[in-house]
Amino acid sequence: MRKKLKWIGIAFIVLVLAAQVYQPERSNPAVDESKTIYASLSVPPEVKAILERSCTDCHSHGTTWPWYSTIAPISWLTARDVKNGRSSMNLSTWGTYKKARQANKLDQIFTEISEDKMPLKPYQLMHPSAALSKDEIDRMCRWAEKERDRLTEPDSTGASGGN
Repeated sequence: MRKKLKWIGIAFIVLVLAAQVYQPERSNPAVDESKTIYASLSVPPEVKAILERSCTDCHSHGTTWPWYSTIAPISWLTARDVKNGRSSMNLSTWGTYKKARQANKLDQIFTEISEDKMPLKPYQLMHPSAALSKDEIDRMCRWAEKERDRLTEPDSTGASGGN
């Protein structure tokens, strides 16, 4: 029995070491500041602070890759979460979205924050400071609604858009 446990332990160690060979991409593409959410919307300093503390690691090209993002299989999960977060909504490329998509993403921010779906719970376990207080949730939701309404209000300049 002891011999069997020893071989299982050795096999496990070999498997863990072999898993380290595959390292997922952990990059931060260059950011054009003129295309960020901060250049595209009116973002008050307190909202910007919340976004940077609780959202940018997964939803921007400004990810801070923690030490555990180099150790398989955690590295695979971390890279997958960042890839999914960036593809769902990217604060670094916000300005490339059409107004309708920006409005939709603001609705999504409102819904996911107010329903306590974001930031993700596993992320909050490793980054407790990312958790949002009730006041921060209210502030983010009010901001998201205000910016969505601003984006979706009819053009009051009288421009017909046809000429």
